Amino acid sequence: MPDFPELLILRHGETEWNRQGRMQGALDSPLTDAGRQHARDQGRVLRRVGVTSHNWYCSPQGRARETARLASGDGPVTPDERLREIGMGDWSGCTRDEIAAVAPEYFSPASPPLAYYGHAPGGETPAAVADRLRPFLETLAGPAVIVTHGVTSRLIRCLALGLPVSAFAALEGGQGIVYRVAPGVYQRLSLQGVEELDLP
Repeated sequence: MPDFPELLILRHGETEWNRQGRMQGALDSPLTDAGRQHARDQGRVLRRVGVTSHNWYCSPQGRARETARLASGDGPVTPDERLREIGMGDWSGCTRDEIAAVAPEYFSPASPPLAYYGHAPGGETPAAVADRLRPFLETLAGPAVIVTHGVTSRLIRCLALGLPVSAFAALEGGQGIVYRVAPGVYQRLSLQGVEELDLP
């Protein structure tokens, strides 16, 4: 496992487009009431853990910034462009059903999970996202809270856990929770408690 400082990784709360099953990518939609509660729950989890020595970072996209604001209690958070979500190109704003209609090969029972990521015309690949995340992680001088997105969170965890980028689809997502990655530690933190996670 790489020797990064402790990372507490949050995905933004539920958005209107999450609820509709739409790909957001570089686009944005507002948090739902449930999404705002997800963010407040994450803040409660972090206060239990104790993050007074952590620096906060977030994606510059609105859904992540709002989650960071609510979770931090309006504390200082540094936006970083490298934490934005994977670009979905021409598929931005489309539902999975709409994508499946034009690219059914990525939704067949034989396809790996989340196979459509990296194949959107004009979009990003998971490897390209990992390439922009590595320099961010390598510059962290101390423990950090990172508020980001579903795919980006998985890729940060791949890098921090020493997993290949291709393993991102095997890692769980989830809103309203916090992932802790530290040397020898991989945990899922929620209001229900702490769960030790196995590597895929």
